[in-house]
Amino acid sequence: MKASRVGALAAVGALAGSAVLVLSGPAFAHVSVAAEGTAAKGGYATVNFKVPNERDNASTTKLEVSFPTDHPLASAQPEAVPGWKIEVTTAKLDKPVELHGEQIDKAVSKITWTATGEGITKGFFQKFPVSIGQLPEDADELVFKALQTYSNKEVVRWIEVPQEGQEEPESPAPVLALSAASDDHHGSSGSSGSSGASTASDESEDAGEDAEAASNETAAEPAATSDTTARVLAVVGIVVGAAGVAYGVLAGRRRTDA
Repeated sequence: MKASRVGALAAVGALAGSAVLVLSGPAFAHVSVAAEGTAAKGGYATVNFKVPNERDNASTTKLEVSFPTDHPLASAQPEAVPGWKIEVTTAKLDKPVELHGEQIDKAVSKITWTATGEGITKGFFQKFPVSIGQLPEDADELVFKALQTYSNKEVVRWIEVPQEGQEEPESPAPVLALSAASDDHHGSSGSSGSSGASTASDESEDAGEDAEAASNETAAEPAATSDTTARVLAVVGIVVGAAGVAYGVLAGRRRTDA
């Protein structure tokens, strides 16, 4: 009787412990990209590259994001982020693309954010907004390979492309899912983009004002936000469920022993 009770309680503890380990694993802490609203095919969108700091003894001081070459984006305009220097790199296209009735022979190939101060410290993450377009109409997703550099010179390469039906790779590249084309072809972004590839000097006075107004949102934020709340609730649910199962086993054994 006592042995079975101890075994049941041990099983509950083991299950709860494994749940915590799974929920706090590295899958929650990689560089990712997501649209503000939707990213419709053929339109424009504002996307955020989210970068968490995963090291206890170093801060993130640089992010390099490579833009897709199979579906080049003629316009990419980063928002000014306090505490970070931004460099936009363009490259000549093998095949020109049409944007607003004009032939564009250059596209953004990479955007680099370099911290001018401490960067992203332990327990925090940072969002880097970029207005992009015109999104391709013949693709369901865009892959942005990224390099994350720490203050101790360590470089993490988020470049592995996830494959459908397979487990997520150890260092997955950020992937932006595209939704069905909208009628106005402007997606969810309020900006219609520029007529050519953006450069660092393209940042307008309006963009600077918008960045200042949103500085509290784009500054490094605590990593323990809604994701943490969801994990805690999940762990509580698992523990409560496991406790119920153990109680049922013990009750059944008592009736049997009686």
